[in-house]
Amino acid sequence: MLKRVIILSVVSILGGGAAFAAPQILTGSAAVNVTSDTAAAAKNIAFDNARRQIIGTALAPYTDRSALGDAIKDAPAAALTNLVATSSIDGEQQSATTYSANITMTLDGGAVRRWLADNNVNSWLPDNTVGDQVIVLVTLRDKVGDWMQLNQIARGENVELNTRNISGNQMTISIPESGRRMFAAAARSAGWQTSDDGGALRMWK
Repeated sequence: MLKRVIILSVVSILGGGAAFAAPQILTGSAAVNVTSDTAAAAKNIAFDNARRQIIGTALAPYTDRSALGDAIKDAPAAALTNLVATSSIDGEQQSATTYSANITMTLDGGAVRRWLADNNVNSWLPDNTVGDQVIVLVTLRDKVGDWMQLNQIARGENVELNTRNISGNQMTISIPESGRRMFAAAARSAGWQTSDDGGALRMWK
């Protein structure tokens, strides 16, 4: 039977705990609105799509995004369900053929790490025992020039900078937590803007 599926979603990452803390803090929300043959079918589709969106957005800063996208696309629903530690629903509404809600899910860091490894997705999720690194999410205006400037700022502040991933104009790096304040202040002096993003440091010009 032909199914018509309409999905509207907004996914956001919420933070908790210390910067670059245990990956269990990875939490996302998706607003879904789905139409299908029945309300039950619509609800199943809504949860599956919310799960895939939340996992993709939550893990994007810590992984090879292309490989992550392929793994999520190919994964059966049951495999992704195993990555969710807790979930909650707000504003739930349904009719005979539609389902809408705001769905929030928190991922299980250990299960996520195993799933990424099993699917050959390169990642730099922190171990639960390592909490001294900060993920820095950078939007690049001049890819080469901005990257060189950030490395120069890091050297000037004696902060070790590790480039984790560059995808388009988005770059993910990590720095020691002890150097976060000095690095961010020096970057702002050099024309960068910064904000906290769930414990990660976000930077742009």
